Amino acid sequence: MSAFAFASPAILFALIALPAIWWLLRLTPPRPKTEVFPPLAILATVLKRQETPANSPWWLTLLRILMAAALIFAIADPVMNPRTSSLSNAGPLLLVVDNSWSTSRDWERRVETADLLIGDAERADVPVSVVFTADATHDAVPASAAAAREKLGAARPQPLVPVRAVAAQALREAFNGTRPGTVAFLTDGVATPEDGELMADLASLSPAELRLVEGDGTGAVAITGASNTATAMNVTATRLTRDAADTLRLNALDQQGRSLAAADLSFATGSGTATAEIAAPFELRNDFARIAIEGKPTAGAVHLLDDGFKRRRVALIAGDSGNDMQPLLLPLFYISRALQPYADLIEPKDANLSATIPDILSQNPSAIVMADVGRLPAETYEPLQRWIARGGMLIRFAGPRLAAAPADDPLVPVILRRGERSLGGALSWAEPQPLAEFPKFGPFAGMPRAEGVTIKRQVLAEPTPDLAERTWASLADGTPLVTTRQVEAGRIVLFHVSAEATWSDLPLSGDFVDMLRRLVQLSRAAGTDGSVRGAEAAAALPPLRLLNADGALVTDKGTAKPLTVAPGQAAIASLDNPPGLYGTDDGFTAVNLLPADAQLQPVDVNAPGLTVARESLIGREAISLRPALFTLALVLLLLDTLIVLVMNGAFSRLPRAGRSTAAILLVALLPFTMLAPGQGQAQDAKPGDEQALERLDTTHLAYVVTGEAEVDRLSEQGLEGLSQFLAYRTTLEPGAPVGLDITKDDLSFYPIIYWPISANAPMPSENAISRIDAYMRNGGTVLFDTRDQLSSLNGSGAPSANGQRLQEILANIDIPPLEPTPEDHVLTRTFYLLSSFPGRYSGSPLWVEARQDARNSGSELSSSGDGVTPLLITGNDFAGAWAIDANGAAVLPTVPPDEMQREYAYRSGVNIMMYMLTGNYKADQVHVPALLERLGQ
Repeated sequence: MSAFAFASPAILFALIALPAIWWLLRLTPPRPKTEVFPPLAILATVLKRQETPANSPWWLTLLRILMAAALIFAIADPVMNPRTSSLSNAGPLLLVVDNSWSTSRDWERRVETADLLIGDAERADVPVSVVFTADATHDAVPASAAAAREKLGAARPQPLVPVRAVAAQALREAFNGTRPGTVAFLTDGVATPEDGELMADLASLSPAELRLVEGDGTGAVAITGASNTATAMNVTATRLTRDAADTLRLNALDQQGRSLAAADLSFATGSGTATAEIAAPFELRNDFARIAIEGKPTAGAVHLLDDGFKRRRVALIAGDSGNDMQPLLLPLFYISRALQPYADLIEPKDANLSATIPDILSQNPSAIVMADVGRLPAETYEPLQRWIARGGMLIRFAGPRLAAAPADDPLVPVILRRGERSLGGALSWAEPQPLAEFPKFGPFAGMPRAEGVTIKRQVLAEPTPDLAERTWASLADGTPLVTTRQVEAGRIVLFHVSAEATWSDLPLSGDFVDMLRRLVQLSRAAGTDGSVRGAEAAAALPPLRLLNADGALVTDKGTAKPLTVAPGQAAIASLDNPPGLYGTDDGFTAVNLLPADAQLQPVDVNAPGLTVARESLIGREAISLRPALFTLALVLLLLDTLIVLVMNGAFSRLPRAGRSTAAILLVALLPFTMLAPGQGQAQDAKPGDEQALERLDTTHLAYVVTGEAEVDRLSEQGLEGLSQFLAYRTTLEPGAPVGLDITKDDLSFYPIIYWPISANAPMPSENAISRIDAYMRNGGTVLFDTRDQLSSLNGSGAPSANGQRLQEILANIDIPPLEPTPEDHVLTRTFYLLSSFPGRYSGSPLWVEARQDARNSGSELSSSGDGVTPLLITGNDFAGAWAIDANGAAVLPTVPPDEMQREYAYRSGVNIMMYMLTGNYKADQVHVPALLERLGQ
């Protein structure tokens, strides 16, 4: 097959006549110019010599010669890449045809090429065998040309990668020793791992010749992956040719095929891969149903998205706000770092859970993570349970608060034992426990065993018959680490360890990130019904809508079989499971053509012992130049005619066109506006700003106004007495005491709030209790004083009336475990050295938050971020001992009367205030000798 030929080469002998045509045209002068006969025109030209040329101009003659040559060449019919029939008649014609995803653009030309080869075989009277590499079944036995044409007409391109090894096996079985004449491999140009096996099988057949027929596969481009990041959708693609740079357009489409966003995909010169970012808001990206390359209607240029690609919205709630100066101790530090690349995080704006939880639920999150949250406000349980039942996922982490919470909590997946299991406790380990292998069910299936992770403390689950089925991860001793419970369409998951590194090494490991990411992906994306999740992922999913070779979703299922995907594994397209959506409209999984790490490479057709002849598809490559030459001759004829008319003066009598030179200049003056007097000046201060600035400038002691006049008067006099003692003995000079209405006043100005409990006062509202709970979560401290010299917090004896009222108030507050102030607590030495904390009475202990870490580590820091307990409880009536009148005299006597007891009561108040203001500063002083010794070394 030559690159250029003439259909009628004998016509080219007419080129011999070109010199004669040149001579004739040169001797043919143009027609004399005709002039009108006005007298003045004759007088004007009388002195001029009128000349008529004897020959035609050389350039006009050349133009006419070119026109004659174009006509001669057009009649000879030159053809680029003409096709000639040269099939070998030594055996059957074997057609190996790629009908893969990249052949859809030039499929008609492939069919036409194969049909012409079949026609050549029919004229040579040889049988034909046709094999399609992307079909599931093959019939490679040589048959008649008519049967081959029928098979070719029924074939269609498939949205699959060619499986050439299966076709090669069919050829071996069909020929079985028969030697083919011509083997024509109509390839898509894309390499597969089975190419070597196919070429070896073709070589083993010993054909007379092997032809490689290539089409437009060199322009193949495919999308290999898409990931929904924090700010954009990242898309990766690969192409076959790398010779030049290229820029393609990516479109993100919704389920109706409407374009929601677009971006450019740019391939650099010599590069076979490229990455693009489709920037769009989080909510809009969650509506993406597929990504498509514009102008490339193939199955490889479309990437389907299911619920697994949608970015989740996750809310984070902590039982203790901690201290921002020590971020590694914050309960949500490791969780937020683990989820930030994979989800959009919602962090509460207010520590008041009564207001925070409804606000979070209104934003329709996919999952809510609670880190060491024990009791919730009573009014929040019902909306949380409704949200879970509709498909929400609640992920909880244990901690001291959860360990001390009631056992009948409806928002935990299993029944928990009270307290926690730790090293050195009643239920203790000899050494920290490692993790066991992850079970074969659940979202962690397929993850390698977490090496190097040990657990020092956990909350235990009560043994139940279904505990093993609810356990997604466990320790080496068999105790659960992660448990779960299905609640209608939603799910509750519990990590039996804390979210920070005090109970285990899990938050410090990469397995923590992988576990949280898998759990969040199990949740339903906001506003959707979600994809197939959890245990359902291992079930067979029926084909829902499949992708055809042109990149369109169709309902025709064909021979597709149900899809089975093991948990933790990606679905792979195959002959049984072509690309498409599998499942139901309520939840489906997307199967795409190529895996994420795929790269398109040119096909290798080197076969030992065979010479490969490369050809192109017919059609666009076999181009006849006759139409172009006839068009050129016609253009030259029209140009010649125009030149002759101009030379003969055909346009000399036309009137000269008038000129229009009018121009209009419009000037628009833009007025400059001046600011009105007073505009731009600072606005007037809002009401209450002056008071807020005064509260920030001066420390004030605050007390809760109970509504009982005598109690409120003693609280004010007591805090006034303590303020004067502080100003006299320390550098702190507090302002006047402030009485607070906890239902509406801003509590954030005060480091500590004194709350005298009175059974005769009205019960605080739920809103007031929620505001106090939020105040304590944000780092504030409340000093509860029952003023009855009794203590029933340890369960010994019936509570007094004031103690019972205190229990009613604390029942709706998520408080940590409590203990009497230990002898080595920082409260005993912040300013004075104290062994007890008396007030007007001296019989009650001062209850503080239990120090979880100090039990086994010997640390003197409490479990909160800055070492300050969120609440203090006493019954010693501190305000009664501190209260003074206008003359500075004590209002009430101590019981028994003892002025030293009043002195120690003041000292207790000083230590409490120093503790509130300095936190664990005093406790850190125990490290000074070690630091000095280290510096000395």
